[in-house]
Amino acid sequence: MKFAHNLTTYLPMYILYATSASRGLTPSGWPPYPKYKARLIARFLEELAMPLDPVLRQDILASVATGFEEQVAFTRQLVAFPSTRGAEHAVQDFVFRAMKSRGYRVDRFAMDGAALAAHPGGAPVTPEHSDAPIVVGIHHPREETGRSLILQSHLDVVPAGPAAMWQAGAFEPRIAGDWLFGRGAADMKAGAAANLYALDALRRLGLQPAATVYIQSVVEEESTGNGALMTHLRGYAADAVLIPEPEDEMLVRANTGVLWFQVEVTGLPAHVREMATGTNAIDATYRIIEALRQLEAAWNAAKDDHPYFDETPHPINLNIGKIEGGDWASSVPCWCRIDCRIAIYPGTDAAVAAAEISDHIAAFARHDPYLSNNPPRVTFNGFRAEGYVLSPGSAAEEVLGRAHEEAVGAPLKTFTTPGYLDTRVYALYDRMPALCYGPISRNIHGFDECVSLSSVQRITGAMALFIAEWCGTEKLA
Repeated sequence: MKFAHNLTTYLPMYILYATSASRGLTPSGWPPYPKYKARLIARFLEELAMPLDPVLRQDILASVATGFEEQVAFTRQLVAFPSTRGAEHAVQDFVFRAMKSRGYRVDRFAMDGAALAAHPGGAPVTPEHSDAPIVVGIHHPREETGRSLILQSHLDVVPAGPAAMWQAGAFEPRIAGDWLFGRGAADMKAGAAANLYALDALRRLGLQPAATVYIQSVVEEESTGNGALMTHLRGYAADAVLIPEPEDEMLVRANTGVLWFQVEVTGLPAHVREMATGTNAIDATYRIIEALRQLEAAWNAAKDDHPYFDETPHPINLNIGKIEGGDWASSVPCWCRIDCRIAIYPGTDAAVAAAEISDHIAAFARHDPYLSNNPPRVTFNGFRAEGYVLSPGSAAEEVLGRAHEEAVGAPLKTFTTPGYLDTRVYALYDRMPALCYGPISRNIHGFDECVSLSSVQRITGAMALFIAEWCGTEKLA
């Protein structure tokens, strides 16, 4: 509260300066008015802000509890949508209506392929890319006195895999004890519902945020990150962003970037009785995979050079996620294609890392008896996203820490994750505090994915407290 202690000094200076500047007078030696005003206001808001009144805190948590049965029902409705890549239109329409019914102004817009291609954080817009819209609900207060906020979620989910591996249908949400099961229940439809219901908890008390809040529902989080980037390109920005991904009630301190790429290998077909006259493209692809494992090991060996990753056992994960090849069991396969994903450290330029991958494969191929004359083709066809580190000590983290401790009953912990998060868009390109924090879960991207409902309630409570303190509150319009 350094600024508050000197309020009698700074505030009269600000008033005097603002008044003088409005009359065209600039005191000698003072910086230009708009820059000084912005800096002073930011300092005023961050350092003068007081924790919430204890009674209001308890009222907010009680309001979350009151609305939680409805919140769970809404979450189950979200999970029932099979919103895999390219099939998110219906769930986005559902969220659009939910925002409209609450009185928010809603902006629904399409991806802009040209704008994404021109941005260094954009991923290729391939034929597989979703054309589902982005949906943003907008709350404006009567009077802007608090700090603005983005609440974001993604509603695209990864494929469910073989139905026989699930205890029940992947898109037939069911509750067993404390757990809500279904594809996307944790990643991250519970968080999407929490964004709306944290605000609803304030509304039940006759309150609303005293600052602009953007509730963003995006797609393409699981494949390119272009959905979140599109909101940035659309012009949405705030003083902080909160994304309630399933993070086991912890705050992400740092996460990796991600690259997706495809390797295609051609072979020489032959009848299996004359196998030696052909070249097996699948065998050649396995040799490339081994070469990529060597690159993965080299990148992991450098983890001590990257803060927050030095204690992570294996921060750089290469995943060979898909393989296709060959046409006939009795023919030497003449083609093979693999789809790969690899992590990169924060601070690593995605284009530089992509070039290193291409160069590594090319160098290996030059020394391979077959591939030296039949070089593989490498295509970067998805994520081209860089990682980020959330610098400790921001006002946003401090406010979230208080909210978490009140709702959960324990201090907020942080951790490092070797996975992609949309928070990178806001941290890297808007330079805003980007908080990724959400409920306890199991089996995300796996069979029988589920989220803890008691944890969802605690997280929703923490979010509602965070919104109330970060944005301030005013009576409903």
